[in-house]
Amino acid sequence: MIDISLDALAQMDNDFVAWCDYLGTFAFAISGIRLAATKGFDWFGAFVVGFVTAVGGGTVRDLFLDIPLFWLDTPSYLIITAIALGFTIALKRQVVKANYSLFIFDSIGLGLFAVVGLVKSFEAGYPWWVSLVMAVVTGSFGGMTRDILINEEPLIFRQDIYALACLFGGVVYVILLYFTQLPIPLIQFLSAFSVIILRTLSLLFNLSLPTFKPNEYVREIKNNNQSK
Repeated sequence: MIDISLDALAQMDNDFVAWCDYLGTFAFAISGIRLAATKGFDWFGAFVVGFVTAVGGGTVRDLFLDIPLFWLDTPSYLIITAIALGFTIALKRQVVKANYSLFIFDSIGLGLFAVVGLVKSFEAGYPWWVSLVMAVVTGSFGGMTRDILINEEPLIFRQDIYALACLFGGVVYVILLYFTQLPIPLIQFLSAFSVIILRTLSLLFNLSLPTFKPNEYVREIKNNNQSK
């Protein structure tokens, strides 16, 4: 096992993480705006949904880690959301009407934000298992908030491989970080890429987690009541 100090991690080049953060913000903002557009929201409403989607997971992460909220220090995230709104308006046919556009942007944002959650947690001095939790929170809570705002069943609670993909990417990150000598930016890239790949494979091969069958439980309850 390679000994990795927190100071060394903090001093490493964070350019890739910054790109992950901004590109993830752009991708998640588009996914929120795209979904708001299909619900008939006006431009301001779509902007709000896009912004909440982009910063929701990171906000919850920073509250859990007891660190300053990342988006209060710079207007960059508001600007990126505005650019995403303009991008969606200008390319409405390609972004809003394309069948898999939501999946594509959501998966990209998921992978990139999972990496940001991991790095932020390590930099704050938390152990690897907390970083795995924060990868899931950062990646999936923004999308969950988006779905609640537009009155949809949150994607994280459906059969889709969603939060599990963040966890998988986090495990890839931790294993490569502690047991290999790969450059940190490459580890971060492979972690984000693994999230996107798992999401893609789940779509192509219809992979999903087992679900509870509510009808079976209702029938069982009725049978128990009748037998009393």
